[in-house]
Amino acid sequence: MFRVSTALLCLALPLSGGERDLPAQAKAILAENCIDCHGPDKEQRKAKLRLDLLEGATKDLGGYQAIMAGKPEESELIARLVTDDEDDLMPPKKTGKSLTREEIETLRQWIKEGADYPVHWAYRPIAPPAPPKLKNENQISNPIDRYVLSKLEKAGQSPSPEADRRTLAKRLHYDLLGLPPTPAGVESFVKDQSPDAYTKLVDELLQSPHFGERWGRHWLDMARYADSDGYEKDRPRPNAWHYRDWVIEAINEDLPYDQFTVEQLAGDLLPEATPKQRLATAFHRQTLTNTEGGTDQEQWRVAAVMDRLETTGSVWLGLTLTCARCHDHKYDNIAQDEYYQLFAFYNNGDETNYALPGNALEKYKKDKAAHDKQVADLEKKLKELVASRKNAQTKWETETKKRLAAIKNPVAYHPIKLGSLPKQDGYQLAPREDGSLVIEKLVPEKATIVLDFSADTGGKPLTGFRVEALADSKLPSKGPGLTRHGNFVLSEFRAFAVDLVDQKKKRPLPFASAKADFSQNKWPVQAAIDGKNETGWAISPQMGRNHQATFRFQKPLPAKEAGNLRIEMAQLYGTRHVIGRFRIMAVTGEQSSDVVPENVRKALLVDTAKRNKAQGKLVADHFAKTDTATSKMRKQLDDLRKKAPKASTTNVRVITQRRGSPRKTHVLRRGEFKQPMHEVKAGGLAVLHSLKPRDEKSSGDRLDLARWLVDPANPITPRVAVNQVWTHLFGHGLARTVEDFGIRGEAPTHPHLMDWLALHFVHDAKWSRKQLIRLIVHSATYRQSSAHRPEFSELDPNNELLHRQNRFRVEAEVIRDLNLAVAGLLSKKIGGASVFPPLPAGIANLSYANSFKWNTSKGEDRYRRGLYTFFKRTSPHPNLLTFDCPDSNVACVKRNRSNTPLAALVTLNNATYAEAAKAFAQRILKEAPADDRKRIAHGFRLCVARSPEPNETKAFINLLADSRAWYEKHPEDAKTFA
Repeated sequence: MFRVSTALLCLALPLSGGERDLPAQAKAILAENCIDCHGPDKEQRKAKLRLDLLEGATKDLGGYQAIMAGKPEESELIARLVTDDEDDLMPPKKTGKSLTREEIETLRQWIKEGADYPVHWAYRPIAPPAPPKLKNENQISNPIDRYVLSKLEKAGQSPSPEADRRTLAKRLHYDLLGLPPTPAGVESFVKDQSPDAYTKLVDELLQSPHFGERWGRHWLDMARYADSDGYEKDRPRPNAWHYRDWVIEAINEDLPYDQFTVEQLAGDLLPEATPKQRLATAFHRQTLTNTEGGTDQEQWRVAAVMDRLETTGSVWLGLTLTCARCHDHKYDNIAQDEYYQLFAFYNNGDETNYALPGNALEKYKKDKAAHDKQVADLEKKLKELVASRKNAQTKWETETKKRLAAIKNPVAYHPIKLGSLPKQDGYQLAPREDGSLVIEKLVPEKATIVLDFSADTGGKPLTGFRVEALADSKLPSKGPGLTRHGNFVLSEFRAFAVDLVDQKKKRPLPFASAKADFSQNKWPVQAAIDGKNETGWAISPQMGRNHQATFRFQKPLPAKEAGNLRIEMAQLYGTRHVIGRFRIMAVTGEQSSDVVPENVRKALLVDTAKRNKAQGKLVADHFAKTDTATSKMRKQLDDLRKKAPKASTTNVRVITQRRGSPRKTHVLRRGEFKQPMHEVKAGGLAVLHSLKPRDEKSSGDRLDLARWLVDPANPITPRVAVNQVWTHLFGHGLARTVEDFGIRGEAPTHPHLMDWLALHFVHDAKWSRKQLIRLIVHSATYRQSSAHRPEFSELDPNNELLHRQNRFRVEAEVIRDLNLAVAGLLSKKIGGASVFPPLPAGIANLSYANSFKWNTSKGEDRYRRGLYTFFKRTSPHPNLLTFDCPDSNVACVKRNRSNTPLAALVTLNNATYAEAAKAFAQRILKEAPADDRKRIAHGFRLCVARSPEPNETKAFINLLADSRAWYEKHPEDAKTFA
């Protein structure tokens, strides 16, 4: 929507200390009141009169002119504005418009001074402005302040003092990271009296990886980023987040804005385009996609192309190109033909999927580098540990040789003597005469069977246990398992020696080996002693028959210690993969192969000094595998290696140039795709510099368009870019209509400052976003106090002079982030797939045919930053909408800021905010001394980076007293917080 108050705001500029720009004021008045009927739109034009151009306004109309330069009394425009004849009065009464005396006088004076029709300010080439001279040079920190202070001095005023350091610390953290400063960080900054303390803080924040999240969210608004298609079916886009990650990484790396632009609009057309440059073109795949059956796909393709063109105009040119879709622009000099000339650049871009290799992503590279370092560090520790175990190896070799030499007793199996069978979880173990146990009554999905027993081995050392899984005609498919096909999974088999006095004390009996008569492929019996519940021993396809597995101890257990033993059989696969009938036998005696493998035995019996290198390694490796001291670390190393990041390929939506014959572009009558008129070729806007394609034989492609946008000769793109950055740091742009740099938009309050910043951005900062932000936040203008100054209430009520810093509410996502951060809940994880924080009941059901399920995230994903929340276009998270998050259907270059009762209700009642409040209270109780006043002070420092005022402390003390009194009388209410 255009602003009705444009003219009045322009007239107010001189009152706020600016130079009197009479032509700009006159053009704004004409734009507001006259251009509807006397402007560029030839279909709406009345009396064949144009007032937006000098040639039209001064042409002969049959003996008179609308405007006669230097002669307002002979100008028909003035006569029509002041006439009493309703038939001749302009604007006509039926339009509901009329000019004030001041506006008419402005037009009269403008004509008297020559009726200058300057090029619209946004289209003028940027010339280096002359630095204004100041009365007080001591109040400037950098050139920005010179332009601001110049206007203040002309108004007879001075800027506000610098904000205190606590406020500055909080302001910088909010603006650059969207996160609160820590109390320790604030105190450090306050106490740092070095001249570069502020610079150090700014640089620290600009280098933070969270900077890319904060400023990436600004860009995603303009990119109309969402995780779903939109329209009726609004299907999810599961891989859309890869583009979001690209934005965050590009901003953190400070990818120059010109390259940032080129890669998003035409990354696929760059020579030897990288995977990330191709991914960047997902900027224009954020358009809505209609997957409804029976639709004309060409209609929606054209709609998507129009969206890409209009988004480009809004984001880079600050122009409302949509107005020229159906006719010549009513206010700006943009013809309908020019709209379709720009349309042609995108008309030959196709929507495709790109197989994005995982190893091209920055996140994968960082994750892999971190993982490789973890592996290397653990390998080093293991090597050091192995080296320290030389003496232990020598002792093991001696003991093993003695054990091998002492092998005389043949292997024997002994029945165990069970104690009382414990109560199992819903099922029962029933003993049989043969010493086996059968599961009866309830058939468990999973089971961990615990048995206490003794073993009478006739004085012989116990060397292990044998588990016999027994077939039974009463079991499904004869078992031995309880599944319908008879299989089972023994996840873990553990043994313990239990203290006779204190049954809670138990000593693990580690196993050295496991052997079975048969193991299922990928489910070997050794997996039953690997310490992992997700693996185990299984027997498919040999169900319906008996099987046995023998588990050997690392060291024999003396017979005198076998009087109180325990085994645990964990069977955790689920779906009844539990042994239905089994028998446990104690094992005595051993064979040499039970002690060590045959090749190790042979190497071990060679004298240490005479072993060759291979034999020495064989013995050392076997010892390391069985050494309790190193086996745990080896297992950690194996597990870590299995967790290596996977560079899997992911399909992402991108734009590619059409192959084969290019589409022809026609002007569409009233924008209707089925009503093509004459053909046009790709081209730029006449009001800007010329667009010259790389290939002289063609009219250009998206790469030519992108380079035209960031050509140093283009005056509007850098103006728009610096205005967007200024808006995020001051709450308002230098030109307040951030979305409209056209005739109906507001002129900048500080035009010379805007031009100086635009030149600096392009030529000095080399399009560096971080350098531009660093410059602005270092200015005294940015660092001013935001305290209200009564003397400006009438002189500068909207702070157009920048006599102080503005106060403005942070965005929806940041409000949530701040609450979670001070509560100690916020996850600092960066990047990755979108998450699903708690959603009010019923919202997810609003999706098409109730086809979308909102599975609330768990763990740290429940508390990720707001920009990672899954955004569904037809039913966005209401917490975000309440605080004016855009709907992502079109580009949003500036968010609205509303203030409604709903906002308070969200922060009081929403699950996330309730959880944050509880965690915040727990944090204060944990971190602060047991004193109410000190706890309140700590809470203030966490939340607002300062200590409370005495009246604030008193208010909270009273609130605490009232709350305690209430909950003592109403303990049932207190339980709701538990």
